Amino acid sequence: MFSSFRSLIRLLRTKWLLYRLKRCNGNVVSVFRENVRKHPDRILFYYNDEKWSFQDMEDFTNRVANFFISQGFKAGDEVALFMDSRPEFVGCWLGLAKAGVIAALINTNQRAQTLIHSITTVKCKALIFGSELEDAVRQVVLDLNGQSNKIKFYRWGIKEDKEAPDNGYNILQVKDLKTLIQATSSDPSLIKHEPSFADRLFYIYTSGTTGLPKAAIIKHCRYIWIGSAVRNLSGLWGPNIIYTCIPLYHLSGGVLGTNQCLIWGDSMVIRSRFSASKFWEDCIKYNCNMAQYIGEICRYLMAQPHKPTDTQHKVTFIFGNGLRPEIWGQFVSRFNIKRVGEFYGSTEGNANIINNTNTEGACGFISQILPRVYPVALIKVNDQTYEPVRGPDGLCIRAGPGESGEFIGKIIVNDASRAFDGYVDPEATQKKIIRDVYKKGDAAFLSGDILRMDEYGYVYFKDRTGDTFRWKGENVSTMEVEAIISNILKLRDCVVYGVSVPGCEGRAGMVAIPDPDKCIRLDDFLFEMRKRLPHYSIPVFVRIVDRLEATGTYKLPKTFLQSDGFNPSRLSDPLFVLDSKKEEYRRMDVDLYQDIITGKFRV
Repeated sequence: MFSSFRSLIRLLRTKWLLYRLKRCNGNVVSVFRENVRKHPDRILFYYNDEKWSFQDMEDFTNRVANFFISQGFKAGDEVALFMDSRPEFVGCWLGLAKAGVIAALINTNQRAQTLIHSITTVKCKALIFGSELEDAVRQVVLDLNGQSNKIKFYRWGIKEDKEAPDNGYNILQVKDLKTLIQATSSDPSLIKHEPSFADRLFYIYTSGTTGLPKAAIIKHCRYIWIGSAVRNLSGLWGPNIIYTCIPLYHLSGGVLGTNQCLIWGDSMVIRSRFSASKFWEDCIKYNCNMAQYIGEICRYLMAQPHKPTDTQHKVTFIFGNGLRPEIWGQFVSRFNIKRVGEFYGSTEGNANIINNTNTEGACGFISQILPRVYPVALIKVNDQTYEPVRGPDGLCIRAGPGESGEFIGKIIVNDASRAFDGYVDPEATQKKIIRDVYKKGDAAFLSGDILRMDEYGYVYFKDRTGDTFRWKGENVSTMEVEAIISNILKLRDCVVYGVSVPGCEGRAGMVAIPDPDKCIRLDDFLFEMRKRLPHYSIPVFVRIVDRLEATGTYKLPKTFLQSDGFNPSRLSDPLFVLDSKKEEYRRMDVDLYQDIITGKFRV
């Protein structure tokens, strides 16, 4: 009961903030400017040996805004941002927001057709890319050439590579954005646009449940709401120094993390790439008291040899998602972590919850006293089809304590904390909405995830529905991977699915390929996949089958294949596992299977 009342008070505090901002048309830009006014010299970002103060970022973002305004960009235009995590990444989207331009934050692992899709699906008029990703841009330049008269190309930094093929790259007249920004005025009076509370801020790409990445809409009000809710519900009183090594194109780092700085005045240490050996050393170096995580980060840290730095840091609070219950207690004990803010939510959804009481293993909490204040729930679904189970009145049936159900959030259009903005694609948005939930005519957001709630209201993640699974902290769309593999092998059918591996967060990818003539060369197959797929989407396991039998409705037997797992003693089909160190697929046998199960062989 105490947890419910405490959560209620903190939730109401956040809703009051949103109410006040809505009345005065407050937004991310206006709140950030107020923080600049209060403490211009406070460090906003640490990056390697760089220190960016709030005033530094204010000046930089003014230059970005003024430059793009001078180039004819106007409010409502869209620009793709393809850059590794660094202060300039935040500075670019915030500067564009000052001009009313919407940034599309592209996953830096995207390549080939997936990258082309992300750039063009939101009708981007420009692409800003880091020099470190120039090779990826070169690979798609011929396909983008047809739009070169529409899309402008801006590179941040210079990459010297005289041997790189041109591929039509030079005709695009790529401009050096860093030089252009430095030569632009930082005068804020030149910026005439004023964003509004409900304007679109940027897009974050999510795999959703099927198909290619979808551009989820993040508005100014949503950015403020979800980051502030995490802060208030967790009791994070600042100022803090937060360490983050997770990508800033994701919701976790790009919204929940940066929100604590831009909106609440904290400082953030940005590391472009995660390093298990440097994680705690960095926290000590920058005097961090908070850190962000995803489940895989925690597992990698636990796998490191014990060192004095494990407890010499000042980090007492970590927040993120995916900390496995199996290692939760060991992790906080070894690294002397006092509190864990494990949260659950989706990029596009209106249903987000957090475990604010340090309850081991729980990914969130749902108040059982006043559920109408924050109307989220678990509804019963069919175990095979995942369709909602409805009662005689046609309404959904809530899952009770100890039962599993799909997590949903009631949609209230005029409430910024309950609205569902969805995707750029209206059709994709409608697929995530369920109607006639609690009463006739109402609507709710479908998360696509199966959770379980105990009698006190603590919620535990169980499984993901649909054709998406999570691996290495990323969502993997099975349909997308199946399409690419089919194209590589010139096959009509193949099946991609996720399988559970002991000690690993999420599910490892597995593909079943019909090859009755045994003509597939796995080394060539892996080589082609590495060119076309992000590393986390490449199947860890390969199963070679004689054929795939479709059902009467022409669906392939994914559920049955998934239940078979990857135990070679149970299957007669040839099985292979990806050896990432040797960059090859190895034939599975009983001994190798045992090494995987015990963690001796890491997938």
